[in-house]
Amino acid sequence: MSDFGQRLRTAMDERGQLCVGIDPHPALLADWGLPDSPSGLRDFGERCVAALGADVAAFKPQSAFFERHGSAGVGALERLLAAIRECGALALLDVKRGDIGSTMQAYADAYLTATSPLFADAVTLSPYLGFESLRPALAAAAANEAGVFVLALTSNPEGGAVQLATTPAGSVAGQVLAAVKGENSRPGGAGSGGLGSVGVVIGASVDVAGRSGSDVDLDVGGPVLAPGFGAQGGTAADLRRTFAGVLDAVLPSTSRAVLAAGPDPAALAAAARQAAAWRTG
Repeated sequence: MSDFGQRLRTAMDERGQLCVGIDPHPALLADWGLPDSPSGLRDFGERCVAALGADVAAFKPQSAFFERHGSAGVGALERLLAAIRECGALALLDVKRGDIGSTMQAYADAYLTATSPLFADAVTLSPYLGFESLRPALAAAAANEAGVFVLALTSNPEGGAVQLATTPAGSVAGQVLAAVKGENSRPGGAGSGGLGSVGVVIGASVDVAGRSGSDVDLDVGGPVLAPGFGAQGGTAADLRRTFAGVLDAVLPSTSRAVLAAGPDPAALAAAARQAAAWRTG
C-alpha cells in the first residue's frame, strides 16, 4: 500500500476532484424512504457506495450521525468504511478529534491503526489544544500510511474568533497552515506528485483574502479538503477563486447537493458528475 498522499493523488487524477459526504441525518433518511435506525444507516451507506463508488475519489462519512445510534450505529459505520475500501474510493472519516496525551493516542488507535475496525484512509483533526497535541495521530497516520486533515479555516461564523485571532507569531490559522507545511516538508513527507499526507480543512465558502491575514499560505504541500461545496453555499466560482494557487491539491466535499438527488442511482451519479465539473463549470 502506498502512502495516503500518493493514493489521493492517484484517485483525484483518475476519478476527479470530488469527495461526497455521507451524512445520514433524519430528514435525508426520510426523503430516501429509510428509517432513522441502524438498519436505515446501513442501507443508506450501501446505496451511496453502490451508486457512486466507482466514480468519486473519496467519501466522507460524518461519524456523529452514526454514533447517535450507539453501538449498532458504529457497527453500521464499520461496514460502510469496509464497503468504501472495497469499491476503490478513499474513506475520509469526519471525526474532528483533538485531545492530549494518552487520549489522543487512543483516538489514533481507533481511526488510524490498520488493525482497527474503524480504520480510515484519513480523519479530520482539531488542532486547538495546540498543534503538537496531534503528534500521536500524526505518528500513527505515518506508520499506517494513512492521512489527516487538520482544521484551519472553517466556514461557520463562530470560527473566525479563534482561527483569525492574532498572536506575536501571526494568526492562529496561519500558524496551523505553517505547521502542516512543516510536516509535509519532513523527509519522505510528500508523496507522488508532491502531495503530502497531512492536509488541511478550509471551508469552500471561506473568503480567505477577506477574512485572514497575509501570513495565510494555502500551499501546505498536502491536500486541501474544502467542505461546504453546494448546499452549504460554496460555489464552483468560490473554489476557483479561493484556491487559485493550489487547485490541483483541492478536494471539494459536498453532501446534500448530491445526496438530495437520491435514492435513484442514476440521479445520484448525474449529480456527482455535475459537482465534479467544478473546475470548468
